[in-house]
Amino acid sequence: MSRWQKQAIVLVLDMILCVQSIWIAYSLRVGVWIYWDLAIQKVVLAALLMMIPIFYFGGVYNAIFRYAGSGMMKTLVRAFVIYGAPMIVLFSVIGMAGVPRTIGVIQPIIFFIMVGFSRVTARYLMVDILGRNRFGGQVKTVLIYGAGSAGQQLASSMRSEPAMRLRGYVDDDRRLHGQKLDGDKVFWSGDLPDIIDKYAVTHILLALPNISRKKRRAIVDQIQEFKVHVQTLPNMKDIMDGQVSFNDIRELDIEDLLGREPVAPNELLLGRTIVGKKVMVTGAGGSIGSELCRQIAKSGAHQLILYELSEFSLYAIEKELRKYSQDNDLQNTELIPVLGSVADADRLEEVFAFWQPDTVFHAAAYKHVPLVEANPVEGIRNNILGTYEVAKAAHVAKVSDFILISTDKAVRPTNVMGATKRGAEQIVQAFAETSETRFSMVRFGNVLGSSGSVVPLFRQQIEMGGPITLTHRDVTRYFMTIPEAAQLVIQAGGMAKGGEVFVLDMGKSVRIIDLAKTMVQLSGLTVRDDAHPDGDIEIEEVGLRPGEKLYEELIIGNDPQSTAHNRIMMAHESYLEQADLDRLLVQIRKCRASDEAVGLLKRLVPEFEHERDNVKIEKAS
Repeated sequence: MSRWQKQAIVLVLDMILCVQSIWIAYSLRVGVWIYWDLAIQKVVLAALLMMIPIFYFGGVYNAIFRYAGSGMMKTLVRAFVIYGAPMIVLFSVIGMAGVPRTIGVIQPIIFFIMVGFSRVTARYLMVDILGRNRFGGQVKTVLIYGAGSAGQQLASSMRSEPAMRLRGYVDDDRRLHGQKLDGDKVFWSGDLPDIIDKYAVTHILLALPNISRKKRRAIVDQIQEFKVHVQTLPNMKDIMDGQVSFNDIRELDIEDLLGREPVAPNELLLGRTIVGKKVMVTGAGGSIGSELCRQIAKSGAHQLILYELSEFSLYAIEKELRKYSQDNDLQNTELIPVLGSVADADRLEEVFAFWQPDTVFHAAAYKHVPLVEANPVEGIRNNILGTYEVAKAAHVAKVSDFILISTDKAVRPTNVMGATKRGAEQIVQAFAETSETRFSMVRFGNVLGSSGSVVPLFRQQIEMGGPITLTHRDVTRYFMTIPEAAQLVIQAGGMAKGGEVFVLDMGKSVRIIDLAKTMVQLSGLTVRDDAHPDGDIEIEEVGLRPGEKLYEELIIGNDPQSTAHNRIMMAHESYLEQADLDRLLVQIRKCRASDEAVGLLKRLVPEFEHERDNVKIEKAS
């Protein structure tokens, strides 16, 4: 039926309920059942003449019954207040011959009860009986972990989902055990194994948007031993107006499993190199570069120069930043998109001369280990010579601050990418000795959500039924979020005096095989191995990629120093003399052969042991 036909049917049913409520109210008042007389006729005529326009224009018939809830009840209360006022005035205050004055009060109350009950009954019939009976798919048995307001709102949203059957709530507060929340039982988390077994639970939804990462990790560790699929709500600040719906549920990310809190930024350090200044970001369209641009735009730079080689990436980040500025009324930052390569000395010279930036964040780099390994000459040209050209242009233009974005792979590198980043660091260190510009570097580990991140790959492999491909079971990595990385870079620039290497205290490194197993278990599946041949997902070791490390390090030396930020460390590390560096750069510029390029890298970075861990594993096997 069309929408107006449905509304007409509901209107007719409400008119019938109105007449019935008048009959009940009148009979209760006079003490005998009177089905029809002149007094009832008068009340019916007056009530219908008031009810129809008030209910129609009051939005009573715009509500969808299957989603009836507090919003519909608010609409009904508002409509009945408007309806009841003239009824009271007409029959109780003014009075009408033959009609008891109390009818003006009793009838609206009875009518409201009957209409409200009809809505709730209709919703129950359509959703809980007809909807669930018609659903032909697999029904998931669900527990909500968290008997708070977020859990309650989530449960309310789930009631219209025929594919979900809620068995109750789980909470760490033992005092709530046995209580009921909106009719659903609350269980103590200590009884979770028995509850999962008793109700054949298939899914657990974490409705704990405000808890710390450490607490979330502890809960996940408790749950992951059971064969249930675990999902979570995002942080409450990410949920619009604090209203939680079933659509907000998402898969657990590694951010939820890190077990350490995000590093809080120091606002004073964030602003020193940015507020009111001309800021340039190279590689502005990349994972780190784009997040740097977002943070810089929020912090109030006077100008933001987006320097990017990829036309599409530059278009995308400029479009995003312009929309963000409009939505948040940040019109003070002028956005300047510039196409160009960091290896193009002439282009850099004219850009620096024309725009005269105060601060430069150098994020442009080739970073994918296998691709740079297969293309060492281009990796060197972009990462080493590109850094030299940007640093030289900044030095000539007398830029105040230059911050290089580096990587933990630059520490005792085993691959070409890591060696090129260590070479880039040495160039910046050399400039820091002689330049008026404050040159500094920032190292961090793997960035969650960046292109090529392992978590989306593992999730895709799990969805396809496996296997999960793992390079080696002993591989460990440090992880951090993109916003953390960008804020670290900006804050390090705020503390720089020249020549420092800044690193983040990233807690404990994560074993990638443990991460893979956890993701399998939290998907409600089991790992297939020799001990469990009937498991769902196999983890297959494919061997280290050329140049890949088993584990990463953050500092070359053993004497990191503290800084003004309690989670940021600082080190001063050795580098080649300027004369030696210049001679090597001349040879690197001329080099076009891969083997020769790798040989020059070993001279530039003495600690570079190409494919060290690959050789170790080969010998061990």
